[in-house]
Amino acid sequence: MKDRFSLTLIDMQKIQTADELRNCNELTLRYGLSLTEQQIHNIVEKRFEALRDTGRMEFDRGILKKLIYEFCDSPYISQDNYEDTILELQDSFYYFKNESMELISDDELISFMKQHFDTVCQGSLEYLSGTSLEELCRNTRYGYRVDDKDVYGRPF
Repeated sequence: MKDRFSLTLIDMQKIQTADELRNCNELTLRYGLSLTEQQIHNIVEKRFEALRDTGRMEFDRGILKKLIYEFCDSPYISQDNYEDTILELQDSFYYFKNESMELISDDELISFMKQHFDTVCQGSLEYLSGTSLEELCRNTRYGYRVDDKDVYGRPF
């Protein structure tokens, strides 16, 4: 009985997440980006895999809408790499949320990711997760101030 209830909750969350992603297309179309039904399905399934793999739970709608709204105007995202970029950003978010020991809010982490993605990382997801986010989490864990300047010393 308990398992059936859990599956029902997960199924409801998947439906809500898919609806939310469809609604995001209204904004992202302005930037030449949209998700097909198959892409939406893929992203939703990967969300729940990422949550399971990182041992995380979300009771609200999650971070996908925030990620999409934050990143849709990036000059480094095109229709060709949109789905893959969202999937990578989602995985990085959950991983580094754990690595930061919950000391960084969702909005702060997403904002940091976007600022670095568009500046220092020049659209490189590997650079973002391999250096910038690692440094952010390490500094956060040890109580160091996070560098909020771009490579030219200008504040974000």
